[in-house]
Amino acid sequence: MPTKYPVHLSTEERQELEALIHRGAASARIQTRARILLLTDENQKKKKSTQAIAAALLCSRPTVTHTRQKFSEGGLEKALSEKARPGAVPKITGDVEAQLTLLACSAPPAGRARWTLQLLADKLVELKLVESISDVAVMQRLKKTNLSLGSSSHG
Repeated sequence: MPTKYPVHLSTEERQELEALIHRGAASARIQTRARILLLTDENQKKKKSTQAIAAALLCSRPTVTHTRQKFSEGGLEKALSEKARPGAVPKITGDVEAQLTLLACSAPPAGRARWTLQLLADKLVELKLVESISDVAVMQRLKKTNLSLGSSSHG
């Protein structure tokens, strides 16, 4: 059965992929994609099935199919690369961290012996430094600054 996204590598593309694998400097994902393209090349004599390629390279069938599709749609560069993964924007920036440190080192609110993580989180929201934040996020940031709320002398 013919594949939906056939891969026909030129001699130059094949040499580039083989060199990329033999250098070993590329990430494991890129090397896996290069191997997928080499094994799915329609110009070679011993063509393997998608399932056999996935088993040989210890990846999933969709990985093989998506790599073929990217090559068919956009060429070698698109097949090897991937979109950037920007992630979430951090809620606590440098300015907010400075304010958090000042708060944690200051005297606790009236009626309290010390600052708690939840009190600090609530105070950051009250001061409109952040829209919302959890006590866990406050804890993680304080941990990065080596600031302990449990010690008698903060910092």
